[in-house]
Amino acid sequence: MIDSNGQPTIIDPAVSYSHREVDLAMTKLFGGFQPTFYEAYNEELPLDKGLDDRLLIYQLYPLLIHLNLFGSGYYRQCMSIIKRFS
Repeated sequence: MIDSNGQPTIIDPAVSYSHREVDLAMTKLFGGFQPTFYEAYNEELPLDKGLDDRLLIYQLYPLLIHLNLFGSGYYRQCMSIIKRFS
């Protein structure tokens, strides 16, 4: 899309207003960033204890969507999270 000044513009169709940990979960879901990113993030905005468990919970929904859309390749990852919290 081009804006009124002739500049390219990107509109994020998946914009959301959610807890910042959801964004962190998504950064780690398919590879993640360098450790220095997470270290700097935590230094600037310290994260609460139990983050690793919450990240898995936040990742489950998109993984279930991928399981539904793209097939069994996501089954093991989904079941691993579900079993961890069962």
